[in-house]
Amino acid sequence: MTDAAPASTGEGVAAPSEPGTPQAPEPGTPQAPERRADELAFPTRESYHDLVASYKAAGFEMLADLTGVDYLSHPGRALPPGIQAERFEVVANLLSLSLRRRARVRVQVPEDDPVVDTLWDLYPGAEAMEREVFDLLGVRFDGHPDLTRILMPEDWEGHPLRKDYGVGRVPVQFKEAPGPR
Repeated sequence: MTDAAPASTGEGVAAPSEPGTPQAPEPGTPQAPERRADELAFPTRESYHDLVASYKAAGFEMLADLTGVDYLSHPGRALPPGIQAERFEVVANLLSLSLRRRARVRVQVPEDDPVVDTLWDLYPGAEAMEREVFDLLGVRFDGHPDLTRILMPEDWEGHPLRKDYGVGRVPVQFKEAPGPR
């Protein structure tokens, strides 16, 4: 297997770089083959769960990471044609140990309806990662079994990793320092 990036078919879908290299499970999903992942897909929110399920069926047995990004101050970032930039993005990094390949799935999530399907039913390890994204960015995962805060106290107001979250709202309390000896 070579380290060359897959060639583009001109329609935004990655083509295999050599015979025997697996293609993306969902034809027509916009991809950016010039990136570091072997495959980089940008599904819609509606097709996100199905695309990740097809990757799992194709041999991507591990969800290495799931995170969220707030692009409030970067609205004009580069995306493949046909993909509408939204404020939030959920990024799932999939790994196939048997195929020695990586896939990154990036789904755009709008600010006015920050909801995306859970991957917990496909990858049970997604449970804590989705709770972290919910806790710190406020993106909800539809179908998650226990979508509660994981890092912040239950009574915390807001989501501290949002770019518009007020900095310095929590006063720091210090113990009184001991006097000179």
